Amino acid sequence: MSEYDPPPAARVLVGVSGSLGSATALSRAAVEARRRGAELWPVLAWEPPEGDLSSRRFPAATAMVPQWERLARERLVEALREVFGGADTGLPGQALIVRGAPGPALVQAASRENDVLVIGTGQRGRLHRALWPSVSRYCLAHATCPVLAVPPSPLQAELTAVHRRNAWRLRLNSGHVERELHMVPPEA
Repeated sequence: MSEYDPPPAARVLVGVSGSLGSATALSRAAVEARRRGAELWPVLAWEPPEGDLSSRRFPAATAMVPQWERLARERLVEALREVFGGADTGLPGQALIVRGAPGPALVQAASRENDVLVIGTGQRGRLHRALWPSVSRYCLAHATCPVLAVPPSPLQAELTAVHRRNAWRLRLNSGHVERELHMVPPEA
């Protein structure tokens, strides 16, 4: 690069999966991009259902690639709608659909010197960590740019607890409602 070439624009890249945690990370990434005067680049990484190796072994699976890409694009647009109310983020930048495992794809996309990568930390349960590799841990270990790890929203933990109780057909905890009722002053 010569001294006359302008430096590339600062970017805030954010991993998007459509989960509640990624919505929290996307929202935080937009705040970070505005604060830094940077572009916002939402990135959704996707793989064929049985992985890339499996899709290469079975030629019939390659016919499904355009449909899988379309589904990934729809999922990204839906995630943007949930956070921003539409596909437009209101910030400069571009949304990316990347074929590959999420961790390596995000690290490769955030390869510029002045990039910042924003990721959601996701589920923290032992079973979840044992069964699914952690994208956030991969990014923290391999990224060459700063990484901002966004913890899940406190409401996500409440939602997970309610979902678990529903799945096990247990009575919902009414303690929250009772505490709120005690806080309301009695009418005169």
